[in-house]
Amino acid sequence: MDEGREFTGVDLTGARFRMVDLSGAMLRSVALAGAEIDGEADDLAGLTINGVDVMPLVLAELERRQPARVLLRSDDPADLRAAWDEVERGWAGLVAMLADLPAGSDTVSVEGEWSFRQTTRHLVFVTDAWLGQVLGQRPRFHPWGLAFTDMGEFVPEGTDLGLDDDADPPLAELLEVRAGRMQLVRDLLADADAAVLATEIPPPPWAGDPVSTLRCLRVVLREECEHQRFAGRDLARVVLR
Repeated sequence: MDEGREFTGVDLTGARFRMVDLSGAMLRSVALAGAEIDGEADDLAGLTINGVDVMPLVLAELERRQPARVLLRSDDPADLRAAWDEVERGWAGLVAMLADLPAGSDTVSVEGEWSFRQTTRHLVFVTDAWLGQVLGQRPRFHPWGLAFTDMGEFVPEGTDLGLDDDADPPLAELLEVRAGRMQLVRDLLADADAAVLATEIPPPPWAGDPVSTLRCLRVVLREECEHQRFAGRDLARVVLR
């Protein structure tokens, strides 16, 4: 652990940091031209550049680009339906963008991030994990779903969700599964009211106590927004290659 250490005159040009804790770090006279930072809003709270707290500015811009981010904080079913409409439009645009790229672009990993295909598999998993119970899916998890990277640290030993980590389905078939999951969410929201949103359901194996349907929907919507942002960013870089 390097807490409190000081680094002076160090050249880290082009370095990559992943899952690194820099909370409270102080950077003075630094060159960050072209640097990129990605993180959860809570983990970047209080980030200042030249004395300016930049996170409110960043969040405002993200919400401008993805209005669903504002809507998903609501407990009004109409707002949640509008948020899902925004999510679906965004993904439709990215799938259309992918169709114009060279064959195989869906498997390209940019800077070590998930490919479009892996992201699609992960979002199938997200829907199954958080809404599979309320949707009455049997089995709850589709084998093509792709779990988050360190899930093994949080799931009780011996838990088998029936996932096939090495699955490599044709893109067209994977997109059909994904479309089916999105339709299930759309159908759930179409009939949702305050009572439905307040209903408690068993959570994924790593989430502890029962949670409300509203909370589960918010998790799904947040994941959709974040991964849509990542996928759009990386597809744009595939175009530039």
